[in-house]
Amino acid sequence: MFKQPLLSALLLFATLTLRAQSSSSVRYKDLVFHNVIKTSDLTYSPADTEKERKAHLFDLYQPKGDNATARPLIIWIHGGGFKFGSKNAAGVELWSDTFAKRGYVCVSINYTLSKHYPFLHFDELLRSCYYAVQDARSAVAFFKKNYKEYNIDPDKIIIGGNSAGGMIALQTAYSTNAELAKLAALPDGVANSNQTEVIKVAGVISYWGAIYDLNWLKNAKVPIVCVHGSKDSLVPLTHKDTPLYGSLAIHEKADTLKIANGFKLFEGYSHELQKHFNPIFGAGKKTKERWLEAGQYTADFLYTIVIK
Repeated sequence: MFKQPLLSALLLFATLTLRAQSSSSVRYKDLVFHNVIKTSDLTYSPADTEKERKAHLFDLYQPKGDNATARPLIIWIHGGGFKFGSKNAAGVELWSDTFAKRGYVCVSINYTLSKHYPFLHFDELLRSCYYAVQDARSAVAFFKKNYKEYNIDPDKIIIGGNSAGGMIALQTAYSTNAELAKLAALPDGVANSNQTEVIKVAGVISYWGAIYDLNWLKNAKVPIVCVHGSKDSLVPLTHKDTPLYGSLAIHEKADTLKIANGFKLFEGYSHELQKHFNPIFGAGKKTKERWLEAGQYTADFLYTIVIK
């Protein structure tokens, strides 16, 4: 005789508990949506020829059931040494999905890859970065122009990536084309190489990336969050013999310039937050857990500094 009232009480308790959990979740910080709608193979360069199209595709991630407008956008850029990789890379897929579940709109983009081997020749790395940055800037401009179509806030576009993608994000936000072209020793007349303005973004995410010149941070003073492994031998934490400054150097310079920034160091881990970096076998379960931890640290920073 007590079964029905007891069952009703248990159902009521479970409902109230779920509501309490839901109401305590904070959009843009917590995973408030269960599902994400992914739309693949769109383009941020509609005028492309068929041959050019692949380099400018993007995948769109939106929280399912979200009716909000003027949402912040994160443009994610994959790594791969400027030679390999795509918008389907494991890291950018994971961050695009989880940040969309927080309420962001996310896009994972392709960009122009080098026909050579930039990680073997620093001069080629500089040139490859220049052309990749042009693509990233085109993506930012595309979403600023088409913000209504994607229900995003054009003043809250954040650009980020891992490894080479982090480098592209940093150079896109802080360098001018003229500065980057000069460093890369590009010949006169290269497209956009004389432009001296900095494209405006709301924030930068650099996962184990680096900037070529710390003084470029003065150009924009955009909030930045950096994540790095303490034993990263591929992209230095500070500075080595090439003009490459990693996350610790960026953090220290940003503090000096009073730029809002976050810096999270994973002690004992190498590039991509792997125990021992191995691009062939990719990321295992534990590495992906660290990627998720990096994502949560980033979400907390962005919510406090950029979103609120």
